[in-house]
Amino acid sequence: MGDNVVTVEVCAGSVEDCVYAEKAGANRIELNNAVHLGGLTPSLATLIEAKKLVDIPIVAMVRPRPGGFFYNNYEKMTIFTDAQLLIEQNVDGIVFGFLNPDRSVDADTTRALVDLCHKYGVEAIFHRAFDQTVDPYEAIKTLISCGVDRILTSGQRASANQGIELLNKLEKQYGEKIEICVGAGVNKNNINTIIEETQIRQVHSSFKGWFEDPTTQSKNVSYRYSDDGDYEGVSLPKLYEFIELIQSLTRSSF
Repeated sequence: MGDNVVTVEVCAGSVEDCVYAEKAGANRIELNNAVHLGGLTPSLATLIEAKKLVDIPIVAMVRPRPGGFFYNNYEKMTIFTDAQLLIEQNVDGIVFGFLNPDRSVDADTTRALVDLCHKYGVEAIFHRAFDQTVDPYEAIKTLISCGVDRILTSGQRASANQGIELLNKLEKQYGEKIEICVGAGVNKNNINTIIEETQIRQVHSSFKGWFEDPTTQSKNVSYRYSDDGDYEGVSLPKLYEFIELIQSLTRSSF
């Protein structure tokens, strides 16, 4: 299979999601809280309990709030403390992103967090803050110089399927210097095209399903945040279907 092997990373928001990811045959988990907000820092308990139940690598988002990625000093202190605590609980990588107000990479803060990760032998992953940068080529060169191990990106578009051109260029020019993982809107209908046209062999998706909780709504009060369901999580059938498709594609030739 060689270079045709594809790494599937599941965006997980709970211990149950992590269990489903390993059960279906995924290769790696990105653990978050509030996936519907783009992912925030998960609780330590979620990581601890997930680590008891799964063996595949778990990398964790460290993001203190929704919105953009220009953080004040209080937020930076929180990010670094969260990262340290997650590392102490045997996380396999830290997922983060720091930008300046002009949407360039905040190299100093990025380098400091990379150094913290590498001090303990865990991966340093720059998330889709990359997709907000003004110049993706300057941004990726900065991340390489900072020692970042991997970037999660959609090619600076709303979905990866729309960002194929940039993804292909980034992989061709920089793929030997930094790992690239494709995320945002990756699904069974576009995965073959994305892999063929980008030549990237790492993909990320949430495999979203909607679930019901009978206590979410009462006569006068509702805690729903979507018309699709009460809360979201990994759909095991969707994930199984995707993994089976990846395996069939791997057996053939992209």
